[in-house]
Amino acid sequence: MPRRSRADLEAPPVRLVSAIGPLPVPDPPGHLSERMQGWWRQVIGDYELQAHHEHLLEAACDAFDRMCEARTVLRAEGLTVTTKSGTKRHPAADIERDSRLAFARLLRELDLDCPQPRPEPDGGWRPPSLRSNRRR
Repeated sequence: MPRRSRADLEAPPVRLVSAIGPLPVPDPPGHLSERMQGWWRQVIGDYELQAHHEHLLEAACDAFDRMCEARTVLRAEGLTVTTKSGTKRHPAADIERDSRLAFARLLRELDLDCPQPRPEPDGGWRPPSLRSNRRR
């Protein structure tokens, strides 16, 4: 065991301070649908996100909205379109597929699929959180 210096021995102990309360939740981007604005608020409130996570969250919300828009178009117009060269798959089908894949990848990147935490020993419950960004 290494010897401790006099400065180490005379240093004041670590002082614990109480939490200042929950951080304010930033407003969701205005271009998102109401559904995605609600999800944005929920995720921002439950997880401690850094600025780059917020950009990923916005991109995920955009992808989900785009997927829903494409699905609405497909329901109204059908899965195929008629062109000069014949019947082809509707372009919205590709948009829906690509947006679904983008949403799934962004969701994975945000790491929101962690297992639900067990109840605290004192009977309290903490919200789920990112393994790498868990609120303390």
